[in-house]
Amino acid sequence: MSGVTLFVPRDSAALAAGADEVAAALAAECARRGMAIHIVRNGSRGLLWLEPLVEVATPQGRIAYGPVMPEDVPGLLDAGLLQGGAHALRHGITEQMPYLALQERLTFRRVGLGDPLSLDDYAAHEGWAGLKRALGLDSAALLHEVTHSGLRGRGGAAFPAGIKWRTVAHALADQPAAQKYVVCNADEGDSGTFSDRMLIEGDPYQLIEGMAIAALAVGATRGVVYIRSEYPQALATMDEAIRRATAAGWLGARMAGSDHAFHLETRQAAGSYVCGEETAMLESIEGKRGIVRAKPPLPALQGLFGQPTVINNVITFASVPVILARGAQFYRDYGVGRSHGTLPFQLAGNIRHGGLVEKAFGLTLRELVYGFGGGTRSGRPIKAIQVGGPLGAYVPESQWDVPLDYEAYTAIGAVLGHGGIVVHDDTADLARLARYAMDFCAIESCGKCTPCRIGSTRGVEVIDRITRSQGSQRAQQVELLRDLCDTMLQGSLCAMGGMTPYPVLSALNHYPQDFGLAPEGATATAQSTAA
Repeated sequence: MSGVTLFVPRDSAALAAGADEVAAALAAECARRGMAIHIVRNGSRGLLWLEPLVEVATPQGRIAYGPVMPEDVPGLLDAGLLQGGAHALRHGITEQMPYLALQERLTFRRVGLGDPLSLDDYAAHEGWAGLKRALGLDSAALLHEVTHSGLRGRGGAAFPAGIKWRTVAHALADQPAAQKYVVCNADEGDSGTFSDRMLIEGDPYQLIEGMAIAALAVGATRGVVYIRSEYPQALATMDEAIRRATAAGWLGARMAGSDHAFHLETRQAAGSYVCGEETAMLESIEGKRGIVRAKPPLPALQGLFGQPTVINNVITFASVPVILARGAQFYRDYGVGRSHGTLPFQLAGNIRHGGLVEKAFGLTLRELVYGFGGGTRSGRPIKAIQVGGPLGAYVPESQWDVPLDYEAYTAIGAVLGHGGIVVHDDTADLARLARYAMDFCAIESCGKCTPCRIGSTRGVEVIDRITRSQGSQRAQQVELLRDLCDTMLQGSLCAMGGMTPYPVLSALNHYPQDFGLAPEGATATAQSTAA
């Protein structure tokens, strides 16, 4: 390929910021000047405040410029963009930028390096190495590798992947020809989360490879990737990646030239938040209304079309290739306690440097939001940080130094969830945010169980009465809200109703003044209730 190589992302975030227009401006202006260039549409590096981030390949490494607007192009070329010349938008060698250099990227190590749909690029960066090794192992050895790595579901539940896979592998053991499925839940609906989308758009073959390894481990021959309807770019990228991987023989009747078959397809999600719950997702894939199924039976035993099914999210499956390629112990050595490996944290909300940060478990919120995020975009003090999506707890400053691992967060009544971090400055009203959580649940509830369907509607009403009443009446309503939350926690069929109390109670416990309560007395009441 002749000419200087430029990289302009094709990720949705970059496209929304004008990446297509920047690529067109670069092509036109360089043609007008007689400059030979080759533009690669890569995945996003995850430094979203710098999108569109343009990189130029130089003998010293790739040099980053951003955010680049179409009108910046003539000035950049005048400044020697193609040689990595100095400019106000220049950030130096991409890999040496602190935001990237301080990360521990395992799952996202390839994202942004090249064309996401290039099979040659994928193979050149350790692609298919995990699958090739997996093809030489039997099911027991594969299950041992995944189990020993300590990998837990990255969708929020954090259930050990190896145990789930073993359950599916041993299901219908007396019927080896029985149909089994591998289903990827890419219905990424949590506010402030985008790692699934980034991975699919930036490295789709890694997800394919992870699902193929899962299929080998459990004896499945068919797979489905259920992708959020609001992600058209991700859906199109995944469809094209499956087409190319099948044409190249990595999928199909003889996967990678072996005797194993694995056929993969996509399904566009139904546009409902509750379809991110695994059993509602199965209903949706089967063409039914997306409502939650009662358990048991577990989907691992009776899942898609009543057959044994492995269900994991994008990041879980995408974590598997590196485990097989470099060994379970390599992956296990990252993290702390029982939280092994890495988690892609997504910084969003009122944050100066929003984007994706993949780190091993064990760092703190303070390190994330100040060290990587740079504080608030507004410049005001941070008041609260919601961790784990719209149903996650609001974490106060007194807990920002707690290590980010599953057990430590459970101990403080919070969850890591999908790794979504949403920052609020000191202008946030936590009572309004708590009301929003209840209202969100009321709107998105599938309606199957009473605690979720009715409890969320009553919750909105009770919070309104708390903020409007005074004295003993307010105290009575607070007690009622706590009772209601306890009912939802204990009685809901799924996490939709069961987790909605997390943001509500954490707001009430840590920010009582926003509900018109005296901080000291309310805090004592909250702690007593939690105990």
